[in-house]
Amino acid sequence: QVQLVESGGGSVQNGGSLRLSCAASGSTVTMAWFRRAPGKGREGVASIYAAGGSTYYADSVKGRFTISRDNAKNTVYLQMNSLKPEDTAMYYCAADPNGCPRPWYLSRLYKDWGQGTQVTVS
Repeated sequence: QVQLVESGGGSVQNGGSLRLSCAASGSTVTMAWFRRAPGKGREGVASIYAAGGSTYYADSVKGRFTISRDNAKNTVYLQMNSLKPEDTAMYYCAADPNGCPRPWYLSRLYKDWGQGTQVTVS
């Protein structure tokens, strides 16, 4: 079981920026960010693979969000720029200890989840 702790959520104005952090216990694993907004359901936002560091993004955030990892701290980040009201959601960090989830956005492939952090854009 990987323990995940998210931070960095908050409220920003349209066009603003936030950086989310997710600290993980144990060894380096593939990690991802998902979000859930009322009336929209769960959406995979971005993923970064443990092996090779490949990154993937939802079409709705491409060019605006960047996922990265600090292996020394076993922490993954989500830099969110040019935020829009439609980005408002609860954001969750997820981990796949077994590696190489394919496709990356399939939530059931991630076995460990953080508690979530709220992002509100107005």
